[in-house]
Amino acid sequence: MPQTQLAFDYAPIGLAILENRIIRQCNLRFAETFGDGAVPPDPANFADVPLARYYPSIEEYRRIGQQGLCAMRKTGRYSDQRVMRRTGGALFWCRVRGQSVTPEDPFRCGVWSFADLSEERPMVDLTTREREVAILTCRGLTSKEIGLELGLSYRTIEVYRARLLDKFGARKLAELVAKLSGMPL
Repeated sequence: MPQTQLAFDYAPIGLAILENRIIRQCNLRFAETFGDGAVPPDPANFADVPLARYYPSIEEYRRIGQQGLCAMRKTGRYSDQRVMRRTGGALFWCRVRGQSVTPEDPFRCGVWSFADLSEERPMVDLTTREREVAILTCRGLTSKEIGLELGLSYRTIEVYRARLLDKFGARKLAELVAKLSGMPL
């Protein structure tokens, strides 16, 4: 086996080659991360599967796709932390990074990495709106700024933040941001 194939197959992080957001090839760690617990996981089971299958919803797939496409048109790269879905349906936090190899058409072909953040960021059941507010809060936006971005009043955003404080057992906004970011307290 050539060393480059060995490096891809046994990398300590999930790797996938995507074409138009469809998995064409992935490594063992990707199969472990997104699989159903089968031992040993088989990366071939993921070939030609749309990445949309591993998002919590089709809305999330579309929204994150739009964000990623905008960023990749500028730099050819994209990264974020998001909730994803395993084959069996369980949700988990994942760090995703992508590099397009076709800058003129960023999603046509790219190499992506997927890191399971479950140990640092346990999954808390959030609604789509709570997740949006959490992400924008971590980006440092005020309640008024989040409200403008989401088309909601700042008081509604404060209600969502209060729910997030409760769900994460945080007393203050700074503690919530730390917990959402997976930072040690």
